[in-house]
Amino acid sequence: MDERGHAGITYAHTRMRMEGSMPATRSTQRARTSSSGKRATNLSLSSDVLEAARQLDINISQVCDSYLRELVRREQERKWRENHADFIAAYNATVQAEGLPLEAWRNF
Repeated sequence: MDERGHAGITYAHTRMRMEGSMPATRSTQRARTSSSGKRATNLSLSSDVLEAARQLDINISQVCDSYLRELVRREQERKWRENHADFIAAYNATVQAEGLPLEAWRNF
């Protein structure tokens, strides 16, 4: 029982009934889609390519998600290298001048 004397299951049942009767808003739509980790969005695609993809039974959402995921990963890597370029250059210069750390114990 909660502080109001309601059992948790009764509250959950009441909340589900209320949400089912309420019109969908941005916040309730977001809550529904966030459980799967995906959100609905609008895209503008070339109509000829879209039609060809549909005729080939290509899952457009899956292709867009995969491509965007890879593009984001590459951009994050590029930004990381850009942000750490000074450190990498300094480390490489140190290795060039002094050799690898612990090189004396290397067995290959």
